[in-house]
Amino acid sequence: MTQSTGPGTRSRPFLGEVRDAVTPRATLLVLGVIALMLLFITSYVGALHHPKLRDAPVGVVAPPSAARETVTRLKELPGSPLDPRAVDGADTARRQIEARDIDGALVVDPEGTTDTLLVATGGGTALATALERLFTEVERDERRTLRVEDVAPASAQDANGLSSFYVVVGWCVGGYLCASILAISAGARASTPHRAVIRLGAMVVVAVLGGLGGALVVGPALDALPDGFAGLWGLGALIIFAVGAATLALQAVFGVIGIGVAILLVVILGNPSAGGALPAPLLPPFWAAIGPALPPGAGTWAARSIVYFRGNDVTGPLLVLSAWAVAGTAVTVLMSALRRRPEPEPARTARGSGA
Repeated sequence: MTQSTGPGTRSRPFLGEVRDAVTPRATLLVLGVIALMLLFITSYVGALHHPKLRDAPVGVVAPPSAARETVTRLKELPGSPLDPRAVDGADTARRQIEARDIDGALVVDPEGTTDTLLVATGGGTALATALERLFTEVERDERRTLRVEDVAPASAQDANGLSSFYVVVGWCVGGYLCASILAISAGARASTPHRAVIRLGAMVVVAVLGGLGGALVVGPALDALPDGFAGLWGLGALIIFAVGAATLALQAVFGVIGIGVAILLVVILGNPSAGGALPAPLLPPFWAAIGPALPPGAGTWAARSIVYFRGNDVTGPLLVLSAWAVAGTAVTVLMSALRRRPEPEPARTARGSGA
């Protein structure tokens, strides 16, 4: 009689099963997930918990002497919320806002007591609201009143001007999820250049279809972003491929940990610094600095430019996204060549290696 249901005889095989299941590799991956979770909380709360204007570029339209005085006064505001500069005329200020050179402009009426603040809610409602609040206080101190003119208004169907950000986030998520699936479906590393090219080719197909789908959803389907359908389609395809190629490259360099690195760059650092919920002048310096160099930030700026600013000032963001795409492609192919496995021996092939 060898069967026993006593606690002593059951605990030994159970503990052995636990030791077999919780391997050092699994432990490290779990610790990595915990680290990503804490970084996620730190990044989002750190970036978004206390919005404060910092060096927002604004124009001042006034007669020369009044313009100099107003610019000096705005530069001396506590905390340096504005980066003011004199602008020659209200029409010039409007063109600079549409070109995304400045975020707003104060047009001073020298013959009255009511001045005009030009803003662009298409570039972010939170920023336009913050500028209006600040200039209302400044004008009150000078015993003047303020009226607001929206030069590039967000769509009535685009609540808080966030639809551009959300569609870019969706494209980024699609890029790294698709690349992750392609990378882990046949092993942890790209074993041959041929397989790497196939994966990159699959990303091209996904990028074209995903860009089209996203543009259709936010455009004709929901009417959230009513203009720029073709531009959004192309932008979406570039974002998906850039993020996907970068994820494949990181996975080729670091193995499965590379997927976590992609999440760190795109989600944990990229999303809160993208300027979606809070445009760059409202973000802390660290997030404001890294945002334009990461796909969500470059994509959000480009999407808003396409929809609300006649496609102005998209060259820089498109170059950033193209750099991610080219670098990701090059590293993916290069690492697959460097890590190429030797061909199996005939004897092993005959038995079947299951590769």
